[in-house]
Amino acid sequence: MRGLTRFFTRLLNFTTRRRGEERLREEMESHLVEYHAETGLPFFEDLLMDIRYALRVLWKSPAFTLVALVTLMLGIGANVVVFGVLNAVLLRPLDVSDPQNLYQLRLKPWTSFKLLTTSYPAFEDFRQRNTTFSDMAAFSGYARARLGRNNAVRRVSGYAVTGNYFELLGVQPEVGRFFQATDEHGPNSAPYVVLSNDLWRSAFSADPGVVGTTARLDKDPFTVVGVAPAQFHGTEKFVWPDYWIPIVNWGDLHTRSSPSVTVLGRLKPGVTPQQATDNLNGIAAQMAKEYPETDSGLPLRLVRPGLFADNGDVIRGFLHSVTGLALLVLVAACANLASLFAARAADRSRELALRVALGANPWRLVRQLMTEAMVVSMLGGAAGLVTASLLLGALNRWQSPYGQAAVSVDARVYLAALTFTLVSALLFGMIPARQVWQSSPLQAMKGGAAEPIPLHRFALRDLLLGAQIAICMLLVTASLVAIRGMMRMLHAPLGFQPQGVMLAEMDLSLVEPGGDEPLEKTKAMIEAVRNIPGVATAGTVNRVPFTGGLRGVPVFPPGTTEFTLNNSVLAPYVFTASPGYLEAAGTRLRRGRDFSWQDTARTPYVAIVNETFARKMWGDTPVIGQRFVVRGHLTEVVGVAEDGKYHNMQESPQPVVYLSLSQDEPSNVIFVARSRRAMNEMAATLERTLSGLEPNAQIRVRSWPDALGGTLFPARAATISVGVMGVLAAMLAVTGIFGMAAYNVSHRMKELGIRVALGARTKYVLSAAVGRPIVLLGVGSLVGLLLGVFASRLLRQIVYQANPMDPVVLGGAVLAMALLGIAASAIPALRALAVDPSRLIREE
Repeated sequence: MRGLTRFFTRLLNFTTRRRGEERLREEMESHLVEYHAETGLPFFEDLLMDIRYALRVLWKSPAFTLVALVTLMLGIGANVVVFGVLNAVLLRPLDVSDPQNLYQLRLKPWTSFKLLTTSYPAFEDFRQRNTTFSDMAAFSGYARARLGRNNAVRRVSGYAVTGNYFELLGVQPEVGRFFQATDEHGPNSAPYVVLSNDLWRSAFSADPGVVGTTARLDKDPFTVVGVAPAQFHGTEKFVWPDYWIPIVNWGDLHTRSSPSVTVLGRLKPGVTPQQATDNLNGIAAQMAKEYPETDSGLPLRLVRPGLFADNGDVIRGFLHSVTGLALLVLVAACANLASLFAARAADRSRELALRVALGANPWRLVRQLMTEAMVVSMLGGAAGLVTASLLLGALNRWQSPYGQAAVSVDARVYLAALTFTLVSALLFGMIPARQVWQSSPLQAMKGGAAEPIPLHRFALRDLLLGAQIAICMLLVTASLVAIRGMMRMLHAPLGFQPQGVMLAEMDLSLVEPGGDEPLEKTKAMIEAVRNIPGVATAGTVNRVPFTGGLRGVPVFPPGTTEFTLNNSVLAPYVFTASPGYLEAAGTRLRRGRDFSWQDTARTPYVAIVNETFARKMWGDTPVIGQRFVVRGHLTEVVGVAEDGKYHNMQESPQPVVYLSLSQDEPSNVIFVARSRRAMNEMAATLERTLSGLEPNAQIRVRSWPDALGGTLFPARAATISVGVMGVLAAMLAVTGIFGMAAYNVSHRMKELGIRVALGARTKYVLSAAVGRPIVLLGVGSLVGLLLGVFASRLLRQIVYQANPMDPVVLGGAVLAMALLGIAASAIPALRALAVDPSRLIREE
């Protein structure tokens, strides 16, 4: 009985042994997993293993790795640079207390680069009568002077501000104190100055003991009371004042006839900007009734300070548009890398299939490919960030014609760079991961050449290359549009000819009265300039076009008795010019005569008007001999000058009046000398000549083309920025086309050899080798060209008179893409034509 029991027990154990062993093995494996989990970090260990494997794989393919890193460096670097500028100009708030509640008053009509809002008396009325602002302050950004200290003189530019300016902005001094409203007790009652941090360090060696000392601004002594903090540069991001002085010690505070200040204000809690605007417009309408001769009653609006008032709209549109183009470059880079990684994954298909056959989880392979993409993206992003940091540092040190902006690499820029890097890795890493996930390991293990895809069918890599070419075509079109806009601006009729002309600006307000009359001194200076060897002609004007400060002066018809703004018929720009200025400037007289020195204050007042003024004032009636009233004088028209541009390139034709210097003497004159000599030689001679006649006068000499730098800067910036984007996109398109063509040829060498052995013609061999990339080039270029036409509104935000339909632009874009396609396909095509069937058969 015991033997029978033992037999059945052994039989049962024999039949269940395999299952028991499996349970034992599973239990042991679970214990091992728990042990490893308790003694380490499996996720990070696997991640480090994936990273080490990815680095080994990339190290074995140096050419592929270098192309990928350079591509990402260019794409991510360009976007970090653009974002760095965007961050400094638009995203970073002003360094003041509660910047979101700070507003600037503007007239409702949109104006370009006209910061001044109203007169000082009108500001006081707004400040006292409003019920929506907790406080208001005013400043003028045109307080230029010569700073004298310890026998050293330098040019400086500052702000004249109301006493509550610093209190309104909530800024604290770094050294000393700020002047306050309690320091003001009427005109010239507060001779105090606050230094900017930059001026304090450069001119005063960062000496804290400068507080209490005296600095001379032009002829007037000012006591230094404090130094502004390093991060405070006023309320304009591009224009950094060197100093601040009380407005009671600068300018005429009593006239209402011209705007002299910019107004800032903080809203009361709970008040909306629209409510404040309605309140201000009601006050403006009331003041127009009280002061009809000076106040127009134009409605007001509120804007954010910091970007040259209304020009903030232009700057925002420009930066947003450039950001969009930079993102397109990054998308093209990702499409390029996605194609390269997909082709590389196809080459590794047998390796990946073998790993699956040995038990690897498909998700493990996907994670490995994503890790490779992330490693490449991190390295390329780091290189792009370093390059962008160098470029942003150079931009921070660069002084543009509009001033300087504090461009730096801060936390936002680092975060943007990390975001660009991670998103790029996902974009170009998902394509090969998807390709591996959907592939068949059995088919991959069999090997063999892939079936060629007919030209009328497109694979995913084809679509990626087509998208890349379309983006390239769009950016190349935008680049050509920018170049055409620049050329159009350079050749636009300005109404004067700046080439070969030197300007010498002289401030005569500091000159002590001498024996001669001021007019006789000016005549003697003009004659001395004309006698300089090489000078063809010379004259003076109170202000040249495109240098700001222009405003409309009301003009009245003859017989007007009430000189209110409602009775004015025009508000033209007014220039005060000497005889010979129009000839020196290259402005043509259409009819009539130039000014003469016989036109004096004892003779009838005369004027020269431009064609727009004549047309708006008198229509088709003969102009010479017509009269109008300007600045209180009945003035007769003696000449008609050609139209031109005076304030900006985009302005419509503006009416202009030239008054005679001998009848309207300004305190500031600009000598205009046309010369055949080199500009640098002429500048030194001109300054030496004028300084010899007026040693105490403040003189600034520069060429007229240099003075126009600010006017041409937007077009140049647009051309450079869009041109760089176009070059980057073209480089990516070349690598993309070359990569696909080379890949097709290398994977179809056997097929091409058979075709050649069977007597295929050259064109059929070329079609099989590079036909697909060429077809994609044509389709992508057509799509990109259409996108460029549809993007004309975006391009107008960047380029002067943008016209993507310009035949020169269209022809140039098509020619450029054709040349890029030929250059990219040439090497693969030559390799395909040089195939040797006999060598291929021997190798097989």
